[in-house]
Amino acid sequence: MTKTTRRVVVCVAASLLMLVGGCEKKAAEGAKAEGSAAAKKVRVAFSQIGAESDWRKANTESIKAEAAARGYELIFSDAQQKQENQIKALRSFVAQGVDVIAFSPVVETGWEPVLKEIKAAGIPVVLTDRAVEVSTPDLFVTFIGADFVEEGRRAAAWLGNATGGKAVVAELQGTPGSAPAIDRKKGFEEGIKAFPEIRIIKSQSGEFTRAKGREVMESFLKSPEGKQITALYAHNDDMALGAIQAIEEAGLKPGVDIKIVSIDAVKAAFEAMVAGKLNCTVECSPLLGPALFDAVDAIKAGKGVERRIVTEAAVFDQTTAASVIGSRKY
Repeated sequence: MTKTTRRVVVCVAASLLMLVGGCEKKAAEGAKAEGSAAAKKVRVAFSQIGAESDWRKANTESIKAEAAARGYELIFSDAQQKQENQIKALRSFVAQGVDVIAFSPVVETGWEPVLKEIKAAGIPVVLTDRAVEVSTPDLFVTFIGADFVEEGRRAAAWLGNATGGKAVVAELQGTPGSAPAIDRKKGFEEGIKAFPEIRIIKSQSGEFTRAKGREVMESFLKSPEGKQITALYAHNDDMALGAIQAIEEAGLKPGVDIKIVSIDAVKAAFEAMVAGKLNCTVECSPLLGPALFDAVDAIKAGKGVERRIVTEAAVFDQTTAASVIGSRKY
């Protein structure tokens, strides 16, 4: 190899080393940029009440699916029906420095201290499905959910019209202290004032579960007043479905001997209406994921969000159940 040839080889080798080094640097910078983008992914933390009903499970799925569809990182916690678990989760979210906190409170009261901690940390809060009772409204940005009082009124109106304004009612209430239990009872009692011959003779919590609804209805029917019951008002479908079992076990025909109206409009309720065992269900959609993440989008963009976002609802009975059941998503 001549001296000139050696110089050419050395120059080419040096150029190749510089090219490879530059590519490696660009690759490293690209990887760093990607890592930085991933690190900046908005993190939304959500504390769910539990998985006590078909409604709650559908609600969880809606939120998880919408978070994934919009590219948010969702940090999820199941409180298993206990307020202390939710409070612990909320404090954990603060410690993790999440961008937005959302939760469905188990009960209405007892949230002020932890909400003040969250506010001090500068993290916006969105309430879904259930509200809280606090002394100052600036502890959360918005509340997304149904009008529970109106749901109770609608149930009362349906029952009044379906029975000719005459009924002896057993009531299965939701979780004590929870917003839907308080408001659905209030709305129903307001609604039956238009029907003087409708009266409630039994009222007890069925804790929003099918098993407890069955247990409490069984005790209602075995009580001295049990034979007087001609109607059942359940604060959710799962309790109504449990009560249907108890009614059948007592040798009675649900939907005939005892008219039944409940709230939520889950698919199992439509199946019960088609079978003639449930008479009416008032809708309370669990599909809150889109509304929740619309609010998160607005918050992160610095836009205003309405303080109260009411979800749409409808009333379904046996006359419409068969034509609607195929389109139900939950």
